[in-house]
Amino acid sequence: MNALKDQFAALHRPGAPVLLYNIWDAGSARAVAAGGAPALATGSYSLAEANGFPDGEGIPFNLFLDCLRRIARAVDVPVSADFEGGFAVDPVHLTEHAKLLAETGVVGCNFEDQTVGGAGLHSVEGQARRVAAVAASGLYVNARTDLFLKPLFAGGNPNDRTLLSEALERAAAYKEAGAQCFFVPGMSDPELIAETCQRAPLPVNVMMRAGMPDLATLTEAGVARVSWGPVPWSEAMARLTEEARALYA
Repeated sequence: MNALKDQFAALHRPGAPVLLYNIWDAGSARAVAAGGAPALATGSYSLAEANGFPDGEGIPFNLFLDCLRRIARAVDVPVSADFEGGFAVDPVHLTEHAKLLAETGVVGCNFEDQTVGGAGLHSVEGQARRVAAVAASGLYVNARTDLFLKPLFAGGNPNDRTLLSEALERAAAYKEAGAQCFFVPGMSDPELIAETCQRAPLPVNVMMRAGMPDLATLTEAGVARVSWGPVPWSEAMARLTEEARALYA
């Protein structure tokens, strides 16, 4: 795993981002790897929905681990898992869960600071302790802040500059705790993205969605990682539905 983790870490280069077209099972992993992907990453929504469960840690933890185990065994490239909130709140259980996740063969994980199932975010200090608990597993931790995603889902402004100061505070705390990348989903303003990349102490990951700048602009902004979240799953399922509808019409 160490060689694959080093390989994965080396792909995170500001201004030359690694592109992670998110997958959800062994079949989609093989398909995207066959397309030339140097690494893979699951999306929590996609993986849960593919198994009949809602996003937000709705999938049973043991089934989640089994899915990751199958994915990691199916491909030869590094795999990162969307770990959501770690299926636990306290650091002790997070350490146990992260160790089990690492044993599946994945090399990294997304780990978010929202309170899963709640309304807000963990405090900076509390989330830093949680990041440290996950990082102790040896996984490459992509620390996600939901500061910009929460307003997007609430119909507000996901590019509110007043949030940047706290975002940078969180990035620094998460780095100190052992995170190796900083994920800012929701953010879409190219100037705000560029400033985040310049000022954050970690490589920056953004998520593609409607209204996002193109890859050339993100590259120029200094982004180190671009992911697609639930988009590949949603588009694949929409196409399947359209083809079925045409067949049965």
